Amino acid sequence: MAQVFNGGIHPRYFRELTRDKPLREAKLPGEVVIPLSQHIGAPAEPVVKPGDMVKVGTLIGRSSKFISASVHSSLSGRVTAVESRPHPVLGNALAVVIEGDGKDEHELFSSQDPENVSPEEVKKLILQAGIVGLGGAAFPAHVKLTLPEGKKVDTFILNGAECEPYLTGDYRIMVERTDDVVGGLKIIKRILKAEKAYVGIEEDKAEAVKSMSEALKNEKSIEVIPLKVKYPQGGEKQLIKTILNREVPGGSLPLDVGCMVSNVGTALSVYEAVSFGKPLYRRVVTVTGAIVKNPVNLLARIGTRIGDLIEECGGLSENAGKVITGGPMMGLAQYSLDVPVIKGTTGILCLGEKEISFHEELPCIRCARCVDVCPMGLLPTEMRKKVKAGHWEELKDYSLSDCLECGCCQYVCPAYIPLVHLFKLGKSELQRIRQS
Repeated sequence: MAQVFNGGIHPRYFRELTRDKPLREAKLPGEVVIPLSQHIGAPAEPVVKPGDMVKVGTLIGRSSKFISASVHSSLSGRVTAVESRPHPVLGNALAVVIEGDGKDEHELFSSQDPENVSPEEVKKLILQAGIVGLGGAAFPAHVKLTLPEGKKVDTFILNGAECEPYLTGDYRIMVERTDDVVGGLKIIKRILKAEKAYVGIEEDKAEAVKSMSEALKNEKSIEVIPLKVKYPQGGEKQLIKTILNREVPGGSLPLDVGCMVSNVGTALSVYEAVSFGKPLYRRVVTVTGAIVKNPVNLLARIGTRIGDLIEECGGLSENAGKVITGGPMMGLAQYSLDVPVIKGTTGILCLGEKEISFHEELPCIRCARCVDVCPMGLLPTEMRKKVKAGHWEELKDYSLSDCLECGCCQYVCPAYIPLVHLFKLGKSELQRIRQS
């Protein structure tokens, strides 16, 4: 059934560093720094102040805006500050600082029977739990699952592709928490009233394909689809093309072709919120890289310093040339190890100085390799020229907003042109023009 999407690349994946290591609970941090903006949409506003005592799961931030997400404490202890702190995406952002008391006391909300809870109640629980997309985008899940008037989803796709090199957190979740992931999948499918559901998993994740297929063998309307290994297989539009052979037009959403896609970590969080009353206060983070002494997948508390997680993995065998949150293709290089894990942190990648290459940008030779590998069918060569010239409005003619920032174009560019950086600049300028 599976097709192959156009474009894409075949980088080395380095998943052997953590693929066969079981999930491990990270040590309880002594302090957490929890940003109030760690999702797409309006930042949450603090509902606690210095001196307040909190438990794991206590609400510490919320917003009245529809597109936003609640934020909860990941430690029991005392709030010591509400102030601007380093942020892995925004540079700096308002955060709640909590000093742990070592008791790890929890404050959960009411759980429900996942088989009988109503769709409206599920969406309330997801909103209450502060769940966002855990594949990296961090879009509020309650918003995504609220269908606009007149829209219908006939097919739900659970994204288990995890196409980014080095990362194996989703793989371990599917292997070790299979039944819970399936439980979350069924809840989401029922909310959407989808007739059919698929689980897309790349073929190199054989144990995950086996465990998910076994768990779903009696489900007539849910099917596991092994996918050919190709980056960026985990993109929403690429998954839809691969599994259903449906094209999501430029400027459109999966909803427009009757589909919805969610990450396996999101499904797990939905199941935990409904079945156990757990808010989203921790997530799986792949701490990896050849210079990490003991790379592993950690179940880490939101707000933990990335430096603490690196130390928990034995530290580094040599000086780091670069530390990235996320994977090497779409992740962000960090300026400080004090930045915290947030809801969208899929991994912490440490690269040695010898693994980092710095090249002077050369003139474009118009080889069109970037055009060949673009999974969205865009023209990076022309988009580059428009950004360089500052012709912001003309970028709309080249569908810059459809760019995934997946890095395929930059990966193959023989001239070492920082294409992703240029396209991010173009998008920010277009946004500035719209808001002015």
